[in-house]
Amino acid sequence: MDSRKKILDQIKANKPQPLPSPAEERFDARYADLAETFGEMVNTAGGVAVLTSTWSDIKSHLFATFGQLTNRATTIPFLADWADFSLNVSDPHELEMINVAVIEADFGVAENGAVWVSEKHLTHRVLPFIAQYLAVVIPKHALVDTMHDAYERVNIQDTGWGCFIAGPSKTADIEQSLVIGAHGARGLTVFLLDEQPNPAL
Repeated sequence: MDSRKKILDQIKANKPQPLPSPAEERFDARYADLAETFGEMVNTAGGVAVLTSTWSDIKSHLFATFGQLTNRATTIPFLADWADFSLNVSDPHELEMINVAVIEADFGVAENGAVWVSEKHLTHRVLPFIAQYLAVVIPKHALVDTMHDAYERVNIQDTGWGCFIAGPSKTADIEQSLVIGAHGARGLTVFLLDEQPNPAL
């Protein structure tokens, strides 16, 4: 018997017995006002949370805040007359000129201000990261308390791709200086919307 086979046989003969997986530890937090907590965390992460009642209010806010910018894009039909940049492109590199993009998210997480953006709301996956400024619309009722709750809600099989976004892009260089927008949006606005559903044009 060669030494290799001897070693492998000894390994097979001395395998430890399988052990049960450790119990799941959950530190559940339940917030009295999900919208208030979510808004505070969005602001803490460097974003801006806007509680709004109607889609028309969102459109007015976008015109007031970003109306002076060109290359405005959206995946939301109701906001089509606000946008001046078409997402109907075959090469995502063409999106590099977008100054502000407005998209929908599936839900938000109160404990950290993150929003879950899935592929069903995007024409191009790169859109939330390539725009200079990003605005996200989520229903006020689509808030969960914690990331535990969030992962229970996520089903990646539904869309094939999704990600959590919390605040604008942030990083730090070797001098420990905070840099905003190096790897994504320079600013994030999250609209918490009372009105549903998304109105047609």
